[in-house]
Amino acid sequence: MQISAKYQAVLEILEKIFQDQYPADNIIKEYLRNRKYIGSKDRKFITETVWDIIRHRSRLEFDCGFYGQNKVCDTRMILLSYLKDEDLDIVADGSQYGMACVSKKEKEKLANLSQDVYPEYVEKECPKWLYEKINNPALVESLNDKASADIRANFISREDAKNKLQKEGLFFSFTPYSPYGLRSSERVNLQNCIAYQNGEIEVQDEASQLGAILCDVRKDTKIIDYCCGGGGKSLLLGMLLKNDGKIYAHDKNINRMAKLGERADRLGIKNIQIISELKQSDKFDRFVVDAPCSGSGTWRRSPDAKYRLTPKQLKAIETAQEEILETAYNHITDNGRIIYMTCSVLPEENEMRIENFLQKHSDMTTMNMQNLWERKLELPYPFTENRYLKCSPLSTHTDDFFVCVLIKK
Repeated sequence: MQISAKYQAVLEILEKIFQDQYPADNIIKEYLRNRKYIGSKDRKFITETVWDIIRHRSRLEFDCGFYGQNKVCDTRMILLSYLKDEDLDIVADGSQYGMACVSKKEKEKLANLSQDVYPEYVEKECPKWLYEKINNPALVESLNDKASADIRANFISREDAKNKLQKEGLFFSFTPYSPYGLRSSERVNLQNCIAYQNGEIEVQDEASQLGAILCDVRKDTKIIDYCCGGGGKSLLLGMLLKNDGKIYAHDKNINRMAKLGERADRLGIKNIQIISELKQSDKFDRFVVDAPCSGSGTWRRSPDAKYRLTPKQLKAIETAQEEILETAYNHITDNGRIIYMTCSVLPEENEMRIENFLQKHSDMTTMNMQNLWERKLELPYPFTENRYLKCSPLSTHTDDFFVCVLIKK
Protein backbone atom coordinates (compact mmCIF):
# COMPACT_ATOMS: atom_id res chain seq x y z
CA MET A 1 0.00 0.00 0.00
CA GLN A 2 1.10 3.56 -0.70
CA ILE A 3 1.62 5.69 2.41
CA SER A 4 -1.42 7.84 1.61
CA ALA A 5 -3.63 4.73 1.36
CA LYS A 6 -2.35 3.49 4.72
CA TYR A 7 -3.25 6.78 6.36
CA GLN A 8 -6.66 6.70 4.70
CA ALA A 9 -7.21 3.33 6.40
CA VAL A 10 -6.09 4.87 9.71
CA LEU A 11 -8.59 7.69 9.19
CA GLU A 12 -11.48 5.33 8.46
CA ILE A 13 -10.75 3.31 11.59
CA LEU A 14 -10.37 6.40 13.80
CA GLU A 15 -13.68 7.82 12.58
CA LYS A 16 -15.43 4.81 14.10
CA ILE A 17 -13.32 4.70 17.26
CA PHE A 18 -13.85 8.39 18.03
CA GLN A 19 -17.60 7.86 18.16
CA ASP A 20 -16.82 6.31 21.57
CA GLN A 21 -19.36 3.53 21.25
CA TYR A 22 -17.33 0.35 20.72
CA PRO A 23 -13.89 -0.90 21.82
CA ALA A 24 -11.10 0.13 19.47
CA ASP A 25 -9.65 -3.37 19.42
CA ASN A 26 -12.88 -4.78 17.98
CA ILE A 27 -13.14 -2.00 15.39
CA ILE A 28 -9.55 -2.53 14.21
CA LYS A 29 -9.99 -6.31 13.94
CA GLU A 30 -13.25 -6.01 12.02
CA TYR A 31 -11.79 -3.44 9.60
CA LEU A 32 -8.77 -5.60 8.78
CA ARG A 33 -10.78 -8.84 8.66
CA ASN A 34 -12.93 -7.34 5.92
CA ARG A 35 -9.86 -6.33 3.89
CA LYS A 36 -7.86 -9.48 3.32
CA TYR A 37 -5.79 -7.74 0.64
CA ILE A 38 -3.92 -5.66 3.23
CA GLY A 39 -0.52 -7.28 3.85
CA SER A 40 0.93 -8.08 7.26
CA LYS A 41 3.43 -5.19 7.31
CA ASP A 42 0.73 -2.69 6.33
CA ARG A 43 -1.61 -4.15 8.96
CA LYS A 44 1.06 -3.64 11.59
CA PHE A 45 1.69 -0.05 10.46
CA ILE A 46 -2.01 0.81 10.46
CA THR A 47 -2.65 -0.81 13.85
CA GLU A 48 0.34 0.79 15.56
CA THR A 49 -0.50 4.22 14.14
CA VAL A 50 -4.10 4.01 15.32
CA TRP A 51 -3.04 3.06 18.85
CA ASP A 52 -0.41 5.81 18.94
CA ILE A 53 -3.01 8.42 18.01
CA ILE A 54 -5.42 7.09 20.65
CA ARG A 55 -2.68 7.37 23.28
CA HIS A 56 -2.18 11.03 22.31
CA ARG A 57 -5.83 11.83 21.69
CA SER A 58 -6.27 14.41 24.47
CA ARG A 59 -3.30 16.48 23.37
CA LEU A 60 -4.22 16.27 19.69
CA GLU A 61 -7.79 17.37 20.44
CA PHE A 62 -6.47 20.21 22.59
CA ASP A 63 -4.11 21.35 19.83
CA CYS A 64 -7.02 21.44 17.38
CA GLY A 65 -9.28 23.31 19.80
CA PHE A 66 -11.75 20.45 20.27
CA TYR A 67 -10.94 19.35 23.81
CA GLY A 68 -13.48 20.24 26.48
CA GLN A 69 -15.30 22.69 24.22
CA ASN A 70 -18.34 20.50 23.48
CA LYS A 71 -17.34 20.63 19.84
CA VAL A 72 -17.69 17.73 17.43
CA CYS A 73 -14.27 16.16 17.00
CA ASP A 74 -13.00 16.44 13.41
CA THR A 75 -11.15 13.13 13.05
CA ARG A 76 -9.41 14.10 9.84
CA MET A 77 -8.11 17.27 11.49
CA ILE A 78 -6.84 15.20 14.43
CA LEU A 79 -4.96 12.95 12.01
CA LEU A 80 -3.53 15.91 10.07
CA SER A 81 -2.39 17.44 13.35
CA TYR A 82 -0.65 14.15 14.18
CA LEU A 83 1.04 14.26 10.75
CA LYS A 84 1.83 17.98 10.74
CA ASP A 85 5.59 17.41 10.56
CA GLU A 86 5.28 15.01 7.62
CA ASP A 87 5.17 15.94 3.92
CA LEU A 88 1.42 16.39 3.61
CA ASP A 89 1.57 16.35 -0.19
CA ILE A 90 2.71 12.73 0.10
CA VAL A 91 0.62 11.46 3.04
CA ALA A 92 -2.51 13.13 1.61
CA ASP A 93 -1.91 12.85 -2.13
CA GLY A 94 -5.52 12.66 -3.32
CA SER A 95 -4.94 9.34 -5.08
CA GLN A 96 -7.74 6.85 -5.69
CA TYR A 97 -7.23 4.99 -2.40
CA GLY A 98 -5.32 7.65 -0.51
CA MET A 99 -6.27 10.54 1.72
CA ALA A 100 -7.79 13.57 0.05
CA CYS A 101 -5.43 16.48 -0.51
CA VAL A 102 -5.15 19.02 2.31
CA SER A 103 -7.46 21.94 1.65
CA LYS A 104 -6.55 25.59 2.04
CA LYS A 105 -8.80 25.82 5.11
CA GLU A 106 -7.11 22.80 6.68
CA LYS A 107 -3.69 24.31 6.05
CA GLU A 108 -4.80 27.48 7.83
CA LYS A 109 -5.97 25.42 10.81
CA LEU A 110 -2.69 23.54 10.92
CA ALA A 111 -0.81 26.80 10.89
CA ASN A 112 -2.86 27.99 13.88
CA LEU A 113 -2.76 24.94 16.15
CA SER A 114 -2.87 25.84 19.82
CA GLN A 115 0.47 26.66 21.42
CA ASP A 116 -1.01 26.87 24.92
CA VAL A 117 0.46 24.83 27.75
CA TYR A 118 -1.52 21.66 28.28
CA PRO A 119 -3.59 21.42 31.45
CA GLU A 120 -2.21 18.61 33.60
CA TYR A 121 -5.05 16.21 32.82
CA VAL A 122 -4.49 16.77 29.09
CA GLU A 123 -0.75 16.29 29.48
CA LYS A 124 -1.45 12.97 31.24
CA GLU A 125 -3.99 11.95 28.56
CA CYS A 126 -7.02 11.55 30.80
CA PRO A 127 -10.55 13.02 30.83
CA LYS A 128 -10.70 15.70 33.52
CA TRP A 129 -13.41 14.07 35.67
CA LEU A 130 -11.49 10.79 35.83
CA TYR A 131 -8.17 12.52 36.43
CA GLU A 132 -9.63 14.25 39.48
CA LYS A 133 -11.09 11.01 40.81
CA ILE A 134 -7.82 9.09 40.51
CA ASN A 135 -5.82 11.98 41.99
CA ASN A 136 -2.46 10.38 41.23
CA PRO A 137 -0.62 11.99 38.29
CA ALA A 138 2.15 9.41 38.17
CA LEU A 139 -0.31 6.52 38.09
CA VAL A 140 -2.42 8.14 35.36
CA GLU A 141 0.70 8.70 33.28
CA SER A 142 1.80 5.08 33.73
CA LEU A 143 -1.59 3.87 32.52
CA ASN A 144 -0.89 5.48 29.15
CA ASP A 145 2.28 3.45 28.57
CA LYS A 146 2.28 0.32 26.44
CA ALA A 147 1.64 -2.88 28.39
CA SER A 148 3.91 -5.88 28.39
CA ALA A 149 2.64 -9.24 27.14
CA ASP A 150 2.18 -11.64 30.05
CA ILE A 151 1.49 -15.34 29.76
CA ARG A 152 1.57 -18.28 32.17
CA ALA A 153 2.77 -21.84 32.03
CA ASN A 154 0.10 -24.54 32.15
CA PHE A 155 0.90 -27.95 33.69
CA ILE A 156 4.59 -27.45 32.92
CA SER A 157 7.26 -25.40 34.69
CA ARG A 158 7.77 -21.90 33.40
CA GLU A 159 11.42 -22.84 32.79
CA ASP A 160 10.23 -25.49 30.32
CA ALA A 161 7.71 -23.05 28.82
CA LYS A 162 10.42 -20.41 28.35
CA ASN A 163 12.70 -22.90 26.59
CA LYS A 164 9.92 -24.14 24.30
CA LEU A 165 9.05 -20.56 23.33
CA GLN A 166 12.69 -19.69 22.72
CA LYS A 167 12.97 -22.56 20.26
CA GLU A 168 10.09 -20.94 18.35
CA GLY A 169 11.91 -17.60 18.30
CA LEU A 170 9.83 -16.06 21.11
CA PHE A 171 11.76 -14.60 24.02
CA PHE A 172 10.22 -14.18 27.46
CA SER A 173 11.56 -13.42 30.93
CA PHE A 174 10.11 -14.59 34.26
CA THR A 175 7.56 -12.38 35.99
CA PRO A 176 8.79 -11.25 39.44
CA TYR A 177 5.88 -12.51 41.56
CA SER A 178 3.78 -15.21 39.90
CA PRO A 179 5.63 -18.56 39.87
CA TYR A 180 3.85 -19.42 36.61
CA GLY A 181 4.27 -16.13 34.72
CA LEU A 182 6.42 -15.10 31.76
CA ARG A 183 6.70 -11.66 30.19
CA SER A 184 7.61 -10.13 26.86
CA SER A 185 8.15 -6.40 26.36
CA GLU A 186 6.51 -6.71 22.93
CA ARG A 187 3.04 -7.85 21.95
CA VAL A 188 3.23 -11.40 20.63
CA ASN A 189 0.82 -13.24 18.33
CA LEU A 190 0.58 -16.74 19.78
CA GLN A 191 -2.03 -18.20 17.43
CA ASN A 192 0.60 -20.09 15.42
CA CYS A 193 2.73 -20.93 18.48
CA ILE A 194 3.05 -24.68 19.05
CA ALA A 195 3.29 -24.32 22.84
CA TYR A 196 0.05 -22.31 22.80
CA GLN A 197 -1.74 -24.78 20.53
CA ASN A 198 -0.61 -27.65 22.78
CA GLY A 199 -2.07 -25.93 25.85
CA GLU A 200 1.29 -25.43 27.54
CA ILE A 201 0.86 -21.67 27.85
CA GLU A 202 -2.06 -19.27 28.24
CA VAL A 203 -2.33 -15.48 28.01
CA GLN A 204 -2.92 -13.87 31.41
CA ASP A 205 -1.60 -10.72 33.04
CA GLU A 206 0.56 -11.41 36.08
CA ALA A 207 -1.77 -9.47 38.39
CA SER A 208 -4.67 -11.68 37.35
CA GLN A 209 -2.51 -14.75 38.01
CA LEU A 210 -1.79 -13.46 41.50
CA GLY A 211 -5.49 -12.90 42.13
CA ALA A 212 -6.21 -16.56 41.33
CA ILE A 213 -3.33 -17.83 43.47
CA LEU A 214 -4.55 -15.79 46.45
CA CYS A 215 -7.94 -17.48 46.25
CA ASP A 216 -6.12 -20.20 48.21
CA VAL A 217 -8.20 -23.06 46.78
CA ARG A 218 -8.01 -26.70 47.84
CA LYS A 219 -9.69 -29.76 46.40
CA ASP A 220 -12.04 -29.99 49.38
CA THR A 221 -13.28 -26.39 49.01
CA LYS A 222 -16.44 -25.59 47.08
CA ILE A 223 -15.53 -22.81 44.66
CA ILE A 224 -17.45 -20.50 42.38
CA ASP A 225 -15.96 -18.02 39.92
CA TYR A 226 -19.07 -15.85 39.86
CA CYS A 227 -18.19 -13.14 37.32
CA CYS A 228 -15.90 -15.35 35.33
CA GLY A 229 -16.13 -13.64 31.91
CA GLY A 230 -13.81 -15.55 29.58
CA GLY A 231 -12.79 -17.80 32.46
CA GLY A 232 -9.10 -16.93 32.82
CA LYS A 233 -9.07 -17.35 36.59
CA SER A 234 -11.23 -20.49 36.49
CA LEU A 235 -8.69 -22.06 34.13
CA LEU A 236 -5.78 -21.20 36.42
CA LEU A 237 -7.71 -22.46 39.46
CA GLY A 238 -8.29 -25.71 37.59
CA MET A 239 -4.57 -26.07 37.02
CA LEU A 240 -3.75 -25.21 40.64
CA LEU A 241 -6.10 -28.00 41.73
CA LYS A 242 -4.52 -30.37 39.18
CA ASN A 243 -8.02 -31.12 37.91
CA ASP A 244 -9.09 -32.34 41.36
CA GLY A 245 -12.12 -30.78 43.05
CA LYS A 246 -14.60 -28.67 41.10
CA ILE A 247 -14.93 -25.04 40.05
CA TYR A 248 -18.34 -23.63 39.22
CA ALA A 249 -18.18 -20.88 36.59
CA HIS A 250 -20.92 -18.31 36.19
CA ASP A 251 -21.44 -15.03 34.38
CA LYS A 252 -24.60 -12.99 34.02
CA ASN A 253 -23.75 -12.52 30.34
CA ILE A 254 -23.48 -16.13 29.25
CA ASN A 255 -22.04 -15.05 25.88
CA ARG A 256 -18.84 -14.01 27.66
CA MET A 257 -18.29 -17.67 28.57
CA ALA A 258 -18.82 -18.90 25.01
CA LYS A 259 -15.22 -19.96 24.47
CA LEU A 260 -14.53 -21.25 27.98
CA GLY A 261 -15.14 -24.87 27.02
CA GLU A 262 -12.84 -24.58 24.01
CA ARG A 263 -10.10 -22.97 26.10
CA ALA A 264 -10.46 -25.61 28.81
CA ASP A 265 -10.09 -28.38 26.23
CA ARG A 266 -6.91 -26.84 24.81
CA LEU A 267 -5.44 -26.44 28.31
CA GLY A 268 -6.54 -29.86 29.54
CA ILE A 269 -8.73 -28.45 32.32
CA LYS A 270 -11.52 -30.87 33.23
CA ASN A 271 -12.92 -29.66 36.55
CA ILE A 272 -14.91 -26.57 35.50
CA GLN A 273 -18.71 -26.72 35.45
CA ILE A 274 -20.62 -23.83 33.92
CA ILE A 275 -23.84 -22.87 35.73
CA SER A 276 -26.44 -20.37 34.59
CA GLU A 277 -27.84 -19.43 38.01
CA LEU A 278 -27.46 -20.03 41.74
CA LYS A 279 -29.92 -21.93 43.86
CA GLN A 280 -30.98 -20.25 47.08
CA SER A 281 -29.47 -23.09 49.08
CA ASP A 282 -26.06 -23.03 47.35
CA LYS A 283 -23.15 -22.28 49.69
CA PHE A 284 -19.50 -21.92 48.77
CA ASP A 285 -16.20 -21.87 50.64
CA ARG A 286 -14.61 -19.59 48.05
CA PHE A 287 -16.82 -17.06 46.29
CA VAL A 288 -14.58 -15.43 43.67
CA VAL A 289 -15.82 -12.05 42.46
CA ASP A 290 -13.82 -10.48 39.65
CA ALA A 291 -16.36 -7.70 39.64
CA PRO A 292 -17.57 -5.78 36.60
CA CYS A 293 -15.75 -2.47 36.79
CA SER A 294 -14.60 0.61 34.89
CA GLY A 295 -11.56 -1.28 33.57
CA SER A 296 -9.47 1.79 34.36
CA GLY A 297 -6.61 -0.45 35.45
CA THR A 298 -6.29 -1.84 31.93
CA TRP A 299 -5.97 1.48 30.09
CA ARG A 300 -2.44 0.51 29.02
CA ARG A 301 -4.08 -2.12 26.80
CA SER A 302 -7.29 -0.23 26.03
CA PRO A 303 -6.54 3.52 26.14
CA ASP A 304 -9.76 4.23 24.24
CA ALA A 305 -11.86 2.95 27.16
CA LYS A 306 -11.30 6.08 29.24
CA TYR A 307 -13.16 8.14 26.62
CA ARG A 308 -16.15 5.79 26.54
CA LEU A 309 -16.70 5.77 30.31
CA THR A 310 -19.24 8.26 31.70
CA PRO A 311 -20.18 9.23 35.28
CA LYS A 312 -23.60 7.62 34.77
CA GLN A 313 -22.02 4.35 33.66
CA LEU A 314 -19.64 4.39 36.62
CA LYS A 315 -22.56 4.83 39.02
CA ALA A 316 -24.34 1.84 37.46
CA ILE A 317 -21.17 -0.23 37.81
CA GLU A 318 -20.87 0.67 41.50
CA THR A 319 -24.49 -0.42 42.06
CA ALA A 320 -23.81 -3.74 40.31
CA GLN A 321 -20.73 -4.31 42.47
CA GLU A 322 -22.75 -3.71 45.63
CA GLU A 323 -25.42 -6.18 44.51
CA ILE A 324 -22.85 -8.84 43.60
CA LEU A 325 -21.18 -8.57 47.00
CA GLU A 326 -24.57 -9.06 48.66
CA THR A 327 -25.12 -12.16 46.52
CA ALA A 328 -21.73 -13.47 47.57
CA TYR A 329 -22.51 -12.83 51.26
CA ASN A 330 -25.72 -14.84 50.99
CA HIS A 331 -23.91 -17.79 49.41
CA ILE A 332 -20.83 -18.36 51.55
CA THR A 333 -20.37 -20.85 54.35
CA ASP A 334 -19.27 -19.96 57.87
CA ASN A 335 -15.53 -19.25 57.61
CA GLY A 336 -16.09 -18.97 53.86
CA ARG A 337 -14.28 -16.30 51.88
CA ILE A 338 -15.26 -13.70 49.31
CA ILE A 339 -12.33 -12.88 47.07
CA TYR A 340 -13.20 -9.46 45.64
CA MET A 341 -11.16 -8.20 42.69
CA THR A 342 -11.34 -5.39 40.15
CA CYS A 343 -9.07 -4.10 37.40
CA SER A 344 -9.86 -0.54 38.48
CA VAL A 345 -7.85 2.31 39.99
CA LEU A 346 -10.91 4.12 41.37
CA PRO A 347 -11.48 4.10 45.16
CA GLU A 348 -15.26 3.97 44.65
CA GLU A 349 -14.86 0.52 43.13
CA ASN A 350 -12.19 -0.71 45.54
CA GLU A 351 -11.53 0.52 49.10
CA MET A 352 -14.81 2.41 49.41
CA ARG A 353 -16.77 -0.57 48.11
CA ILE A 354 -15.20 -2.81 50.76
CA GLU A 355 -15.75 -0.30 53.57
CA ASN A 356 -19.42 0.08 52.64
CA PHE A 357 -19.83 -3.70 52.62
CA LEU A 358 -18.17 -4.17 56.02
CA GLN A 359 -20.38 -1.51 57.58
CA LYS A 360 -23.42 -3.59 56.58
CA HIS A 361 -22.03 -6.93 57.73
CA SER A 362 -20.37 -7.02 61.14
CA ASP A 363 -19.70 -10.77 60.78
CA MET A 364 -17.33 -10.13 57.87
CA THR A 365 -13.70 -9.08 58.18
CA THR A 366 -10.73 -8.61 55.88
CA MET A 367 -8.03 -11.26 55.80
CA ASN A 368 -4.40 -10.23 56.35
CA MET A 369 -3.09 -10.09 52.78
CA GLN A 370 0.55 -10.07 53.84
CA ASN A 371 0.18 -13.39 55.66
CA LEU A 372 -1.74 -14.89 52.74
CA TRP A 373 0.77 -13.60 50.18
CA GLU A 374 3.83 -14.90 52.04
CA ARG A 375 2.21 -18.29 52.65
CA LYS A 376 1.08 -18.82 49.05
CA LEU A 377 3.98 -17.20 47.18
CA GLU A 378 6.86 -17.55 49.66
CA LEU A 379 8.00 -14.06 48.70
CA PRO A 380 8.35 -10.83 50.68
CA TYR A 381 5.13 -8.78 50.62
CA PRO A 382 5.74 -5.77 48.31
CA PHE A 383 2.89 -3.58 49.60
CA THR A 384 2.32 -1.46 52.72
CA GLU A 385 -1.43 -2.07 53.18
CA ASN A 386 -2.46 -5.43 54.72
CA ARG A 387 -6.24 -5.32 54.25
CA TYR A 388 -6.01 -5.47 50.47
CA LEU A 389 -3.37 -5.33 47.77
CA LYS A 390 -3.19 -3.02 44.78
CA CYS A 391 -0.99 -4.01 41.86
CA SER A 392 -0.18 -1.28 39.36
CA PRO A 393 2.20 -0.39 36.52
CA LEU A 394 4.18 1.64 39.09
CA SER A 395 4.46 -0.95 41.86
CA THR A 396 4.36 -4.33 40.11
CA HIS A 397 4.66 -3.46 36.39
CA THR A 398 1.27 -5.09 35.78
CA ASP A 399 -2.21 -3.85 35.08
CA ASP A 400 -3.77 -2.08 38.04
CA PHE A 401 -5.49 -4.84 40.02
CA PHE A 402 -7.25 -4.70 43.40
CA VAL A 403 -7.69 -7.79 45.61
CA CYS A 404 -9.35 -8.06 49.00
CA VAL A 405 -10.18 -11.34 50.74
CA LEU A 406 -13.18 -11.14 53.09
CA ILE A 407 -13.87 -13.93 55.57
CA LYS A 408 -17.12 -14.73 57.36
CA LYS A 409 -16.52 -15.13 61.09
